[in-house]
Amino acid sequence: MQKQKLLINGERLKEELERFAQFGRTENNGVTRLSLSDEDRAARGYFRKCCEDLGMAVKVDDMGCMYATLAGTENKPPILIGSHLDSVKKGGRFDGVLGVVTGLEVVRTIVDHKIQPKYPITIVNFTNEEGARFEPSLMASGVLAGKFDKAAMLQKKDSEGITFEEALKAIGYEGSEENRLKEATAFLELHIEQGPILEKEGLTIGVVECVVGMACFEIEVTGESDHAGTTPMSMRKDALFATNNLINETRKRLSALDSDLVFTIGRVNVYPSIHTVIPNKVVFTLEARHKDMDIVNSFKDFVQGLPHQGLNEGCEVKVTKLWERDTVWFAPELCASLEQSAQSLGYTHKRMVSGAGHDAQFMASYVPTAMLFVPSINGKSHCEEELTTWEDCEKGVNVVLDTVLKLLNK
Repeated sequence: MQKQKLLINGERLKEELERFAQFGRTENNGVTRLSLSDEDRAARGYFRKCCEDLGMAVKVDDMGCMYATLAGTENKPPILIGSHLDSVKKGGRFDGVLGVVTGLEVVRTIVDHKIQPKYPITIVNFTNEEGARFEPSLMASGVLAGKFDKAAMLQKKDSEGITFEEALKAIGYEGSEENRLKEATAFLELHIEQGPILEKEGLTIGVVECVVGMACFEIEVTGESDHAGTTPMSMRKDALFATNNLINETRKRLSALDSDLVFTIGRVNVYPSIHTVIPNKVVFTLEARHKDMDIVNSFKDFVQGLPHQGLNEGCEVKVTKLWERDTVWFAPELCASLEQSAQSLGYTHKRMVSGAGHDAQFMASYVPTAMLFVPSINGKSHCEEELTTWEDCEKGVNVVLDTVLKLLNK
């Protein structure tokens, strides 16, 4: 007879997610809990209490990341579970916090069943994942992974002119560099999908193979301003008309490049933006994302060639690369373990990619890492309407628990 699977307490998970939503809850049942704010401090304090009540030791590093550890019977690198507690302004109740509460529920289940873990189990709360108050996003995990310079990050300012370092000290979470995570047996991050794919396909679990590569450019089109009523069409250098030509060509060419390529023109500024004046300058952004870096490189080549397309209506076109990242692939053995857990629990699932960035992408550079998605209803995220069913949350945490138990038996 097959041994019955150990499962979490779904009602307890639901209640905990609702408790965390009280820290910064908005009128429309969303959450505003900006990094290092009073709301963030309150959520951190509650998280610490939950962990200490379980007998876990809590440490804080120099970027404010929190690590709560349940001791193991052997001196091995910990199994790491977590995500972030900060939100965007008027964000949702699940983004980030689900990954942290996953760790709490996994540890509570292990403690409930008096399991003595061979490996230490550590729940992590990464600081400033969202970048909504202090840019860039993924700040703390980026410092841990050596992607960002700590001194530069400490001096980042919010809209009020307060530096990250000042805010960190103000809420009492300036810890020690000695407490930074240095190694782990595995890092598992459960997150809502923030997209519509799982719901559309009627699936419960997404095993994330990678965070896709991307590149982002700023394109500046410069023409000449003249009177809108007196300048013949044949004598104009209209920067907006030239931009329209470039955008049409971009959509046509990139749509034909690969069906999985996603691309966005997210910001467009027109100057001087007066209805009686021909625009003399347009500045817009263009980004694209794909897991295959050859496709991303083809996108980059196309954008770099835009000034030479012959579509500029006599205007000058300048292309500036703002930033880019390579595709980050997660540990194959951990992805396989998550997939096997989902299958053994009888949950519908698929392999997929993440178009959004997560702390896991930086952790993967020095710790075996994998991610799991559960569905977002209507694909909503980063808004008050963000919603994932309690049942799907529970199933996602059960997959993480099952994988953790397999790791403990190695």
